[in-house]
Amino acid sequence: MVYLTAAFLALLLYAGLEFLQHQRRALSIPIRIHVNGTRGKSSVTRLIAAGLRAGGIRTMAKTTGTLPRIIDESGYEIPIKRRAGANIIEQVKVFRKFFRHKPEAIVIECMAVNPEYQWICEHRFVHATVGVITNTRLDHILEMGPTLENVARSLCNTLPINGVAFTAEQDMFWMMREEALKTNCRLWRVNADSVSYLELGQFGYIEHADNVALALAVCEHYHVPREVALDGMYRAFPDPGALKVLEAEEDGRVVQFINALAANDPMSTLAIWHKVKTLSTELGTVFYMLNTRADRYDRTIQLLEMVRDNLRTEFDYFLLNGENLDRVYNSLPEYGIDQSKAVRIGMAAPGATYDEIFRRVGNIGTVFAMGNVGKGGLDVATYFAQRRRVRRGVSSQ
Repeated sequence: MVYLTAAFLALLLYAGLEFLQHQRRALSIPIRIHVNGTRGKSSVTRLIAAGLRAGGIRTMAKTTGTLPRIIDESGYEIPIKRRAGANIIEQVKVFRKFFRHKPEAIVIECMAVNPEYQWICEHRFVHATVGVITNTRLDHILEMGPTLENVARSLCNTLPINGVAFTAEQDMFWMMREEALKTNCRLWRVNADSVSYLELGQFGYIEHADNVALALAVCEHYHVPREVALDGMYRAFPDPGALKVLEAEEDGRVVQFINALAANDPMSTLAIWHKVKTLSTELGTVFYMLNTRADRYDRTIQLLEMVRDNLRTEFDYFLLNGENLDRVYNSLPEYGIDQSKAVRIGMAAPGATYDEIFRRVGNIGTVFAMGNVGKGGLDVATYFAQRRRVRRGVSSQ
């Protein structure tokens, strides 16, 4: 018993010392930017870091998007290898690496979904000098919901005390401003209209104006000229999970694959589909591909409701990929989707999806992939990417 007590006390002492060491490491970095929100966190993290680097500020970043990355002060990317799933303790290890490089600034994407963990990420790990909340969407409602107001309040857990924050959120800004007052945080709202079409057109992919406006606002806060920041952003690598439009060709038939898997809430998914329609002169045979995860069935329901309410007449085939194949197929009539249009694929190899599409397409086809990146979704997107070149990119929002 004495040995157990001694071991327990030693463990407590070690944890206390490690906590104090982390605080020292974090506070030694002059500029700490914490990026939260529903959509676009990875893109905004990368854009801010690129803009600050271009302005001569020695900057490192960490994203937790499709593939977690540390981005060093030269813009090189270092994969984060996880033995298990994502855990917020990972941030402590990341700060150790930051500390060794002695950056002037860090930009770190919030990796927590649970409201309490979001608070811990900010007030125990990051201690941001500037906070960013990209937007508020109905996603992860089991953890943050059930309403949009609940989600907004949860995201406000990362507002820095006595700090400054920026957001592109419009509808929930009134609530976010109330939450900011509680922490004496100056919250600024940016407007997407501040970014011109000419500026957006300089990206090698189609970036959302909200994301660019947010990144520019943060760079301006740190006195980086707009033209300098934009030049750095144009040269930055997009997130691996960014939405891309890929073209594949077989025997003279062309299919464009629209990878919207990272935008897994209904509002963002619908917005991307409308944007894609304005970019394509001809869609041809339209396939909706819904990739599902068993532990995210609430998200599947939301997307099916979105299709029922907005898109029931806009597709020729409905591809069912991922898990819960029978459950999703049997529920289609509830959402006004004709089962005769469904193509049941499930967890088959990505080449099976590719073959099923080309088996049904005429001269031209369009695949709109939505749902989840995991459980085979990214594999299908990667398969298309390996078959042909990227024609045009769209960052996910």
